[in-house]
Amino acid sequence: MGLCVLSMLAASGCSSVRPTTPPTAAAGGPAGAAAPGTGWRTGVPIVTYWAGPDMTDAVAQQMVDGGWNLIWCQAKDLDVAYRHNARALLHDPLIQPATLDDPAKRGQLDALIERVKDHPALYSYFITDEPGAAAFAGLGKLVAYLRQRDPAHLAYINLFPTYASNEQLGTKGDVVTAYREHLSQFLTTVRPDLLSYDHYHFGATSDGDQYFLNLSLIRQFALDSGLPFLNIVQACSWTPSMRVPNGNEVRWLVSTSLAYGAQGISYYVYCYPQHTGAIARADGTPTELYGVLSHVNREFVAVAAELQPLRSLGAVHAGMVPPGASAWTAECPFRLEPPLPQRPYQPAKPAEGVLLGLFGREAGRPSHVLVVNLDYGGETATTVVGPSALERFAPDSGTWQRVGGERAQLRLAPGGSALLRVQP
Repeated sequence: MGLCVLSMLAASGCSSVRPTTPPTAAAGGPAGAAAPGTGWRTGVPIVTYWAGPDMTDAVAQQMVDGGWNLIWCQAKDLDVAYRHNARALLHDPLIQPATLDDPAKRGQLDALIERVKDHPALYSYFITDEPGAAAFAGLGKLVAYLRQRDPAHLAYINLFPTYASNEQLGTKGDVVTAYREHLSQFLTTVRPDLLSYDHYHFGATSDGDQYFLNLSLIRQFALDSGLPFLNIVQACSWTPSMRVPNGNEVRWLVSTSLAYGAQGISYYVYCYPQHTGAIARADGTPTELYGVLSHVNREFVAVAAELQPLRSLGAVHAGMVPPGASAWTAECPFRLEPPLPQRPYQPAKPAEGVLLGLFGREAGRPSHVLVVNLDYGGETATTVVGPSALERFAPDSGTWQRVGGERAQLRLAPGGSALLRVQP
């Protein structure tokens, strides 16, 4: 996360949180695929955050009311998470590679693990953020150590984005070469259960040009390694060069992550007084973005859970094709009417067109498609034609509804999406 460090969790000063909507977040749910050699499973798709206030019952209630289901906790806060039916991401200064080199601290870590591993709220151990490749060997030892003592819970590490420098990544070459090598070394040396990374797309005067490149690289490595992935997206401004995204722009980040196969979403930041925007203010009251994400978070969980048993088979763009993205072709079993002609990419401009995320149980046979409006500035209407009769998923009810044939007429919110499937 770079600017986000654990001290923010204690130093943010956010307080007086007031719940605003009925709690509905669940800690249980459909099981994902267990990573090789571990007992950890994704379970309910992850909705979390970086940099929040000290955990209290009021804070936890606000987060659960807003659809967040993984909250940052110290060991003393696990009961708070449990009372509010939330999962806990445990942070503690003992959870670092150097602990293993000190017998006394290693004993303290062992005692911590024994104390928390059977707690019903525990979901994961936070280890570190944005490590360079030089740190991977030590991190691998710590991940293996935690896995040996508690295979049921995730050891969580977050990675750099593609625009990190070679010095930060600890690898060499152009952007793609250096980042591929960084991911390859991470997977080989650390052997994680989850791929997590952050990417901040919305500059003060323009959009970034590597967002879909980063998504496509993470998606491919996640598929090749059989791991789920999580995207940390922008929800504030921390420097004059970055703008505060509005609700439509953050919905766009969530929808596009889903279309590429994400099983987790995280927001930077929830609450940190030195940043502009965010999800809650310094006094703990929710911002306008909180209201938007209260709906977006629940939709993300519903759709990602529906896609969880499937495999991401492709993500194709109709219209503008950004760097790193793939263009729609006639081989795709789902098409748009009228078709969108391919347009040249315009650097620093918002992506345009429609994104189709393809999913299915068998390679080459997509049965589901997530249709994303890439215009975060306005609604769009389109018709999706499938290979046979289609159904549309209703996230609010978790049900599938027939559209009356092979054509689905869609009106998509700015940055919004709709999930369709071939009628069983």
